[in-house]
Amino acid sequence: MTDTSITSGVFDTPPIAMLPMWMVAFQAPQEDVDRIFEAVTQVAPLAQGKTDQNGYRAVSGVEYYRPREGTPTGAEDDIRRRPDVDEMRFFLPRDRDQLRSVIEAIYEVHSYYEPVITVTDVLRSQCKGLDDEDNPHRWWNKQGDWKQT
Repeated sequence: MTDTSITSGVFDTPPIAMLPMWMVAFQAPQEDVDRIFEAVTQVAPLAQGKTDQNGYRAVSGVEYYRPREGTPTGAEDDIRRRPDVDEMRFFLPRDRDQLRSVIEAIYEVHSYYEPVITVTDVLRSQCKGLDDEDNPHRWWNKQGDWKQT
């Protein structure tokens, strides 16, 4: 039987190759995200094209949970609501050893004893490096605060 799922292999267009990868995400209090992401980049380059240490941070959600018996705080009756919890996402090649190292790095520096980490099969874009330096839509051809010298 042939695997016809979209994530089973490379999917090409003229300017972009869509590569099978894992999207890894973790949730953490805002003040912890940078420390955790730094630990991840120590064990994985998080490369995309000619850049590395690539990630995306979605900010400020509210986490709900209720500690039960066996948690460090002990069982509680009320549901806790923790504001200012962010999610950080990044992509890894499908390499189980690297994934294992990343998950261990997250656990090592996370403030939770039970961190929320998810891994999803995805296709991620990889530019083929076409010469389009004159494209008016590219960031280097637009003005903005990031372009101030």
